[in-house]
Amino acid sequence: MCGAGPLALRNGLANNRASAPEGHKPTVATDREAPSTAFLYNDRTMGNDRTMGLTDQIQKDIITAMKARDEARLSTLRMVKSALKNREVEKMAALDEKESQQVLGTLIKQRKDSVEQFTKGGRQELADKEAAEIVLIESYLPKAAGEAEIVAGVKAVIAEMGSPSMKDMGAVMKNAMAKFASQGIRVDGKAVSEAVKRELAGK
Repeated sequence: MCGAGPLALRNGLANNRASAPEGHKPTVATDREAPSTAFLYNDRTMGNDRTMGLTDQIQKDIITAMKARDEARLSTLRMVKSALKNREVEKMAALDEKESQQVLGTLIKQRKDSVEQFTKGGRQELADKEAAEIVLIESYLPKAAGEAEIVAGVKAVIAEMGSPSMKDMGAVMKNAMAKFASQGIRVDGKAVSEAVKRELAGK
């Protein structure tokens, strides 16, 4: 038996179309599938949608600042967003809350150093600009621990370590920072260092 020729195949396809119910389109095999839109969303983007509340809030605030034409606020928020994105790229994954806070903590520390340098150099206008950025960035972080809370934490660490001396200051400082971090308490490293010095000096 001879196989069906091209003309017969075309006629058969035409008959199938003619006999198909109204509104129904027969499926025709093809080597090319319609492109999927899934490629538009990578894992990092989807991760942000689910977990990156901080980034989402900053993006909303960027839009608000744009509408208000608040250039100073807008510039700072864009810088923060960029820093978070850069850290994501380095990690090759979405940041969790703790990692996001660490990025903001680094930005604050950089600006505190700048404030000190600008103040020493008599450039108060620039120092004030950096200080304003610190206030804005801090608004996205948990409230920082006060002096009393820092001292209490340092004393607890010293008690846990036994009887550390001034030569153990580095170890005490490391343990104190780790303790605050594990409790989700935001602290200023310089304030912790000063507290450690005072407590060890009094022993």
